[in-house]
Amino acid sequence: MPPLVLLALAVLGAWGLAYQLTDTVAPGLARITPFCGYWDDVMFAAAGGMLVARGIKGERGWLLLGLGALCWASGDVYWTAKLSKMSSPPVPSLADAGYLAFVPLAFIGILLLVRGRLRAPSRMLVADATAAALATAAVSAAIVVRPVLDSASGGGLAIATNLAYPVGDLVLLGLVVGATALDEWRISRTWLLLGIAIVAFWIADTFYQTSVATNTYSQGQWYNGFWYISPTIAAWAAWMPEAPRKATRADSGTRVRGIAMLIGVAVTALTIVVWSDFRGLGLPAIILAALALLVVMVRLVMTWRENLRLLRLSQDEAITDALTGLRNRRALIADLERWLRMASEERPVALVLFDLDGFKHYNDSFGHPAGDSLLQRLGKRLESKLGANAAAYRMGGDEFCALLAATPDSVHDRVCEAAGALSESGEGFVIGCSYGAVVLPVEANDPQAALRLADQRMYAQKRGGRASASRQSGDVLLCALAERNPDLRTHLHDVAELAADTARSFDLPPEEVEQIRQAAELHDVGKMAIPDAILDKPAPLDDSEWEFIRRHTLIGERIINAAPALYRVASLVRSSHENFDGTGYPDRLTCEEIPLGARIIAVCDAFDAMTTDRAYRKAMSERAAIEELRRCAGSQFDPLVVDRFCHALQRSRDALSAAA
Repeated sequence: MPPLVLLALAVLGAWGLAYQLTDTVAPGLARITPFCGYWDDVMFAAAGGMLVARGIKGERGWLLLGLGALCWASGDVYWTAKLSKMSSPPVPSLADAGYLAFVPLAFIGILLLVRGRLRAPSRMLVADATAAALATAAVSAAIVVRPVLDSASGGGLAIATNLAYPVGDLVLLGLVVGATALDEWRISRTWLLLGIAIVAFWIADTFYQTSVATNTYSQGQWYNGFWYISPTIAAWAAWMPEAPRKATRADSGTRVRGIAMLIGVAVTALTIVVWSDFRGLGLPAIILAALALLVVMVRLVMTWRENLRLLRLSQDEAITDALTGLRNRRALIADLERWLRMASEERPVALVLFDLDGFKHYNDSFGHPAGDSLLQRLGKRLESKLGANAAAYRMGGDEFCALLAATPDSVHDRVCEAAGALSESGEGFVIGCSYGAVVLPVEANDPQAALRLADQRMYAQKRGGRASASRQSGDVLLCALAERNPDLRTHLHDVAELAADTARSFDLPPEEVEQIRQAAELHDVGKMAIPDAILDKPAPLDDSEWEFIRRHTLIGERIINAAPALYRVASLVRSSHENFDGTGYPDRLTCEEIPLGARIIAVCDAFDAMTTDRAYRKAMSERAAIEELRRCAGSQFDPLVVDRFCHALQRSRDALSAAA
């Protein structure tokens, strides 16, 4: 707040306090003040001028409030100068015109402030504001309307003029309450101060009209100062800097305030209706209170309907995939149970699970936003392709699902059409899908069993495709290695078979056994980069030559990683020359840090190397090689792997003997 404005507001506040003291405590002092009977109007006009200045500087609403304050001050000056000495002043008069001009100007000004500062209201917030305004009006009617009407004299215009003061104040107060409601019942500094200013005005008008109606009014009443301090409070609200707003959703505190307001409105209105039976508060108060209760009931109906809408929305969100708009896994389970009850052998239902092929590569190449867009396109395409008597789902990630009704002869065709919808290709990518289908109730009559069977079939198809890709890539590398060193092919084949037999003894899944077998075949592929002079050297290698040899696992890993389907095989090749005690290469891994497949390959490679003639030595016997493996178990080799290898080798030799 600018320092001069702050100083002016402080002076006006002190001036208002002095007026209140002289008017109520020491009325004799008023006669010796510089402004005699007009100093209160000067204070009122000064505050109005500050409101006008604020409106000229920025928001036009304050300008109208300031003009209204100046009109009120002019009306009060006319009253003091012309009418205050009359025993029976005319009603209405020019003073009333000045006083009452404040109401429409302030009304429009507050509307402009509301429009400029707050967002468009919801129907429930409008209902809140209306109920609060009606309840406040009912209170005012109970306090002032009945006494004024009972003791009214003069014509209807005079009575209407007297009633216009508290009613106009209540209209303004209702606007401020409405502004607070539009702000989700947050008590901002501006609306709080403006509300206090209007309440002060309403208190003064209400008690004045009541005392006049009951012939109890006299100069120096305690509430007189409320009129003159009111524009100062409004000017303070106008010049106070607006607090920064946070764009947040309605929190629990907002909801509690809204509920508390409604309860307060309902209790106030109900109290007036009940109390009117004892004190006869008058028909206007009863009507206003009844209207307030009616609005509260309408608001409760609106809340109930909104809660139903939110409940339906939350239910839809719970069964809908947020990205694609398809139904999700939860919806699938519910629908699957329902479709199973209706399915029969004559009218079967197909459950199909889809898993996209190539999606990870697409995501890595084009980014996750592009991947999300792809999923949205494919989801819409699947839903469109399925058509009637079918439903599409997204299970999560890159997995989709479909339920479709078809005749026994058309099930296969419809499943293939659905799979075709989940495909797309372009420059640098090809997206397809693997799928597993189950015909219900022929192959399963339980939702979980159907999902499990479809999942198994889908991954069996996906593994078949991946094995084919990895097998082809591995064969290419083996052919290249054989061209480079024909003697290695037999060695690699023997190591691979020994490794596969040993891996099976660990009860590993078939796909993991296949990975170990392929890694055993390719574990020396990096030797293509080693000079023949080193590989075939009949004498012991020197340190620099050993440095070449130790690099071949890293080279092999890089070569194999060029085929994405072999990335697991590549990691086994890298670790195939690690020792159990951490003295191997390239990473000096120990014990369980070394992948099981790499530990198996190390034992099998060593056994085959010992039982094969080399340029620098003769082959050992199998018995001697086994003894060497057992001697090095715990240092170079995993003892458990050595034990399993020996048993697997013995079973293989026994099977060969039996076959012979």
